Amino acid sequence: MLVLLAFAAVAALTLSVNSYYVFVLTGIALMAVVGIGLNVLLGLTGQVSFGHMGFYAIGAYTVAILTTRFGISFWLAWPLAALAAAALGALLALPALRVKGPYLAMITIAFSFIVQHAIIEMRDLTGGQNGIMGIAAPTVFGLQGERAIAMLALASVAATLAAFCWLTRGTWGAAMRAVSDSETAAESIGLNPLVIKTVAFAVSAMLAGLAGGLFAPLSTFVTPDTFGFVQSILFVLVVVVGGAGSIAGPVIGAVIVGALPELLSSMEDYRLLFFGALLLVVLWIAPDGVVGLLRTLAEKSGLSGLRGFAGKTPALAPEAENAMAPSLPVRARQLLQADGLSMVFGGVRAVSDLSFEVPAAAVTSLIGPNGAGKTTALNMLSGFYRPSAGRFLLGRTVLAGLPAFRIARHGVARTYQTSQLFGSLSVEDNVALAMGKGRLGGLLGARRFSAADIRERSRQLLSYCGYRGALDIPAADLAHVDRRLVEIARALATDPDVLLLDEPAAGLSREDKAQLAQLLTRIAQAGISVVVVEHDMELVMQISQRIVVLDAGQRLALGTPQQIQNDPAVRQAYLGEAMQGGSAAAERVLNKGARELLGVGELVTGYGAEPVLHGINLQVKQGEMVALLGANGAGKSTLMRALAGLHRPVQGGIHVDGRNLMHMRAEEIVKQGVVLVPEGRQVFPELSVLDNIRLGGFLYPDDIEARTEDMLTRFPRLRERLHQRAGLLSGGEQQMLAIARGLMSRPRILLLDEPSLGLAPKIIAELFAALDRLRNENMTIVLVDQMAALALALADRAYVIEGGRVVAEGTAAEIAADDALARAYLGAH
Repeated sequence: MLVLLAFAAVAALTLSVNSYYVFVLTGIALMAVVGIGLNVLLGLTGQVSFGHMGFYAIGAYTVAILTTRFGISFWLAWPLAALAAAALGALLALPALRVKGPYLAMITIAFSFIVQHAIIEMRDLTGGQNGIMGIAAPTVFGLQGERAIAMLALASVAATLAAFCWLTRGTWGAAMRAVSDSETAAESIGLNPLVIKTVAFAVSAMLAGLAGGLFAPLSTFVTPDTFGFVQSILFVLVVVVGGAGSIAGPVIGAVIVGALPELLSSMEDYRLLFFGALLLVVLWIAPDGVVGLLRTLAEKSGLSGLRGFAGKTPALAPEAENAMAPSLPVRARQLLQADGLSMVFGGVRAVSDLSFEVPAAAVTSLIGPNGAGKTTALNMLSGFYRPSAGRFLLGRTVLAGLPAFRIARHGVARTYQTSQLFGSLSVEDNVALAMGKGRLGGLLGARRFSAADIRERSRQLLSYCGYRGALDIPAADLAHVDRRLVEIARALATDPDVLLLDEPAAGLSREDKAQLAQLLTRIAQAGISVVVVEHDMELVMQISQRIVVLDAGQRLALGTPQQIQNDPAVRQAYLGEAMQGGSAAAERVLNKGARELLGVGELVTGYGAEPVLHGINLQVKQGEMVALLGANGAGKSTLMRALAGLHRPVQGGIHVDGRNLMHMRAEEIVKQGVVLVPEGRQVFPELSVLDNIRLGGFLYPDDIEARTEDMLTRFPRLRERLHQRAGLLSGGEQQMLAIARGLMSRPRILLLDEPSLGLAPKIIAELFAALDRLRNENMTIVLVDQMAALALALADRAYVIEGGRVVAEGTAAEIAADDALARAYLGAH
């Protein structure tokens, strides 16, 4: 009602003020129409365009040419102008939307300049620099001239604002927000991001052309200089100042951007300066726009209603949950089969000739050491990687080579290692949107998204998955465990034949893992084939009917949990070569009199509400090598990052030679002599080998040349490639370079995180020989490595970590003979 009164007041004002103010009001209205169109692009899909002045010019010139040169009625020319802009917008979107960020902005800027210069060059049609004169305005309800155009402009604002309201509350609006939040997750529920973004671009361009079509008769003439690049910037400011994504934002932004210059007109030469300064102040005070500022003030004052005041409301009462008796539909489901799948990245073969079948109504787990190719296999099965060779089928349908959204529509659902929910949508909206499997219906329709049966089924699925939180809060506000449950519910909303889950238990507590195990078992019992990539071996052995073991991209073993636990090849892949009683570790005599150099006491840390490390205690003495062992996800790398200052602990203590490191920054910890060689090498790929080594000596530049020579003597391979870019080195050479760079910082304690990851056996042997030399030089080393046996062959002592807790400690020989090691890696009993 307030909106209607506001439009009525502006219309009455238009009929009463003089022609100049009518022109100003109409300009603001046209700016609002363009802003609403840009809001579809910027506010819903997150795409930025600085070229909308080009579409505005296309609309204006189309009306001008058709009405003056061809004698076509304005009432026909105007919609044709909007359609022409929409068509060019769709054509521009196809190449432009394959890039993101500044590249997309540059393409749209180039488009705007192309349109302006094309107008100048096409003299016979556009009049060149002279433009087109004598454009007549139509008659509207007896009104002529500016007032007629003003009424049309106001009607256009009202109509486009209503349409935007329907769009943003409907299926397409939700899909656009989903694509903006996560294109990857959008594809996994059957949405085609390119089509959705192209439609958004075309709609946005159409509204710009619609506004331009009214500008031509308003000004009665058009010239190329009228459509400069600066106006495109103002169009974007309309959305940003008002509040991107909000319904009223573009209108408020148009009033501010359009009226401020007029209000400051008395300042003459300084008005543009003040205009710019005021806009900067507005953006500084309200980074989310004026609407965002008003919303924040309303929430602080308690005017946003009960939901805003309370924060959460219960999703379902227990009685409602029992009444719903949530369950999955029972139907015949197709089976997934992989046949000879291979994936090559450059010269690296991540997966090689992988074949297996996923049985119906069962949980199949893919396990293997770091770098085994598990997630790569999952990405191929879900369409995010196109296999280099081989194929996979769902039933009799070959899916290999299809894009991810089509594979999702065929019946393969997916969750991710890091939850990818649509953060700007509510919990219930995330699930409801997935139920359409990519079918969105009409542009302004909401039947496939808001219908009562869709909403009821969404709530049932959330309840089925164990979610008990609020349904109407943004998914971005959820706790970690709730994100996992909602993501699984969203995947189930597509009614899949196969459900792929990538490390669903990562970051969950023991209680949450137990609930997850029950959920996955119930899903499988309902007939859905469940494929899990997981590092928690206790969970894997509990829920799996079949396990596929990968090592170095190849299938190493396939069988039941008991068969896998007893398979010698699997134990070797996880633990390395079999330990013998006469190993070097057993023969090593420990220097019990050495002083403690590193001490960790009751260390607790994590990445969210649930800690990753629970009261870790360890001791490292001067000159010894200590190995930290455990399965992936046990918390080893988190502990290394905490020791290096890259992740701040919650509580506990870290001391080096009696000095407390808990509150030091990472660079200060390096000065204390604690140096991390991170997992994945992380060399500077664009710099030469020599420059990488020299950067390691940044803190101690005095004898940098002598120390560089020492590194090249220690690692002869690096001397041969001294002036090559580090990014062109092999994995083993990059690992040697990373260690050399770390040694240049004169470490007292060298932290090595997974140095053998992804390396060939010959390179691993060479690398570990270099580490053995370092150990013999009395270097204190803390080593994390997936090759447990090799690590123990070098180490003096070791700690076994499971679930963020130390479950065993002792000499290397003692740990090698301890069953806790096998339990930590394979869940064996």
